[in-house]
Amino acid sequence: MSRPQIQMSVPLTKTVRTLIILNVAIWVGLILILQNVVLGSTAIFDFLALTPYRVISDFWVWQLFTYMFLHASGVFHVLFNMLVLWWFGSELEARWGPKFFLTYYLTCGFGAGVIYLVGAFIYAFATGQVLSVLSPLVGASGATYGLLLAYGILFGEREIYFMMLFPMKAKFFVMIIGLVELVTLLDSGMGSQTANLAHLGGIVVGFVFLAGVARWRARAAKGPGSSRRGRNLKLVVDNERRVGNRGEKDPDPSDKGPKYWN
Repeated sequence: MSRPQIQMSVPLTKTVRTLIILNVAIWVGLILILQNVVLGSTAIFDFLALTPYRVISDFWVWQLFTYMFLHASGVFHVLFNMLVLWWFGSELEARWGPKFFLTYYLTCGFGAGVIYLVGAFIYAFATGQVLSVLSPLVGASGATYGLLLAYGILFGEREIYFMMLFPMKAKFFVMIIGLVELVTLLDSGMGSQTANLAHLGGIVVGFVFLAGVARWRARAAKGPGSSRRGRNLKLVVDNERRVGNRGEKDPDPSDKGPKYWN
């Protein structure tokens, strides 16, 4: 029996590379230099980060989109999100194509922001603690958690290394991550420094998005006169590997590909 191969490198696709460059450039240019050094204030966060109170009271709805391109000053916040975007997003883009991948990524980020906003106000009204609606939310975690969900669905049988030590199937890894976020949210509420609700929001939005697209395509394939629902509907969208610049598809994709470190 041959020993399984472990691949330490992950290809960097075009859209993922562009997103990483954009996020890092904004972090260095707007946060580290303009906000922290030149302005010496939180002016950038005040205007572009997702502050639930601002979105509702001042109608700053652009924050539901712009927050996902901002990161805190510490390097680990942006580093972790960009590594997840690279490791998991590149393979999803190669499978889906750039247009669908970018649509999914932005939808997960935007939807996570909406869920966080609603949850913050519910928490504030229920507990009387208004900090959740006044504190800015930044980071691409909502979008990247959506990528984790999609990876667990499309490549669920593939082995990855949890904490770089423990091999497990991707679907179990995603389940563990989601459970940890849920337990942490129930334990600390909205008072945690980590926006667990936004993370869960990215997972929920990603699932609903893929389920909706899969169902729509299944009905379209059956024709307008069919109302029969397929019992074996699977959340696989464009589940064929794309190769080359013209988007040709490998007719025999495999989920038993190389293992990646996580």
